[in-house]
Amino acid sequence: MKKLIAITLLLTCFGLTSFAQGKKKTEEISIKTSAVCGMCKNSLEKAMAYEKGVKKSSLDKESQVLTVVYNPKKTDAEKIRKAITEVGYDADEMSANPKAYENLNECCKKDNKVH
Repeated sequence: MKKLIAITLLLTCFGLTSFAQGKKKTEEISIKTSAVCGMCKNSLEKAMAYEKGVKKSSLDKESQVLTVVYNPKKTDAEKIRKAITEVGYDADEMSANPKAYENLNECCKKDNKVH
C-alpha cells in the first residue's frame, strides 16, 4: 500500500511539473522599421502599447529595429507589422500606410536628409 501511495505521489508531481513547463507565454520579434529619430521611437512604442497582446516594445534608433515582446495567443507577427505600417512606418517588407506617412512630422520621414 505504501508503494502504491509513493508511486501515485511521484506520478502526480511529475505530471504537474510537466504541465508547468508547457508552451511559452510570450514571444519576441525584431522588425526593421523606417523610424529615424526620438519622436519616431516615442510614436512606435506608444502605438505598440495599445496593441492587443503586446507586452513591451523598444526601438533601437541606430539600427531602426523595433523589438516587440507579445502574447502569441492574442496577436501575431503580421498583425504587429500591420500596426507599425498604420502609424506611418515601414515594417520589414511592408510599406507604410501612405496617409499615415503623410501625417508624420517632417523629422520622422525617411527621405528627410537631416538625419
